[in-house]
Amino acid sequence: MAKINMVQAINQALKQEMEKDKRVLVMGEDVGVDGGVFRVTDGLIQQFGKDRVIDTPLAEAGIIGTALGMAINGLKPVVEMQFIGFSYEGFHHINHHMARFRQRSEGTVNASIVLRGPTGGGIKALELHSESPETFFAHCQGLKVVIPSNPYDAKGLMISSIRDPDPVVFLEPEKLYRAFKDEVPEESYTVPLGEAKVARQGKDITIVTWGAMVRLCLDVAEQLKGKIDVEVIDLRTIWPLDENAILESVKKTGRAVVVHEAPKTSGFGGEVAARIQEKAILYLNSPIVRVTGFDVPYPQFALEEYYMPNAERIIKGINSVMNF
Repeated sequence: MAKINMVQAINQALKQEMEKDKRVLVMGEDVGVDGGVFRVTDGLIQQFGKDRVIDTPLAEAGIIGTALGMAINGLKPVVEMQFIGFSYEGFHHINHHMARFRQRSEGTVNASIVLRGPTGGGIKALELHSESPETFFAHCQGLKVVIPSNPYDAKGLMISSIRDPDPVVFLEPEKLYRAFKDEVPEESYTVPLGEAKVARQGKDITIVTWGAMVRLCLDVAEQLKGKIDVEVIDLRTIWPLDENAILESVKKTGRAVVVHEAPKTSGFGGEVAARIQEKAILYLNSPIVRVTGFDVPYPQFALEEYYMPNAERIIKGINSVMNF
């Protein structure tokens, strides 16, 4: 079993699904000749040709609208946004059409599209290159929203997303693209959508998180080993939400911290906290704490490290819950 990074894992998933199903195609800005801005689609045009790996104009609304037409006519487009913040230009199509087409057609037509792209910060990129807009997509009922935290899950979740009849927004933490390698099977496999993972067992407190924050939270848990036994829940899929995994953990530990990169106000961590309050409040020994980005536009890269949650802020949140 080879050790590969997240870029290689997603590339492998795309390649294997394109080999398996001729309806699958890749399209987006520079996905063909250049292999994508992060080289996630590298080599695909050489194998599958320009009819299935399509370099598009710089027009996000046009790209998503075209993919929608392809999908409702039986194809399975995988659409790359160079950075997920650029998808705002096509949000009308995402919310009004992609998310609603099954309902609008009374279940007779599927818009089986995977809209994928880099999300989050940590690489000192420019404005609109480091957004964490998962809450926007989770609020579009009809979409599934996926955020892997490691190469193994990235490959399995991508294959599941391509095979899913519903439209999927697949958010790839750009900070993790080449940050580390995992053992990933060469053969095709799936990781189910809508199932969270216990990334680390613990008994004192639960951290619920996703994406790039998972690895940071695991590092924090190791730092606190012997003092506080931290359980880490990796949601993997923002929507549908694996509520049972969250509640089962919180009922065991009696305490919860939610960690994410996006701003706190209306961030998805608020939804997680609300579910815990509604269904497990009698198990809680202290209030839920959220450790998040700040309620400001994502800053220029000189201030990036001050904006993103870090180990110090997460430990402070954990201590405030433990010492309540």
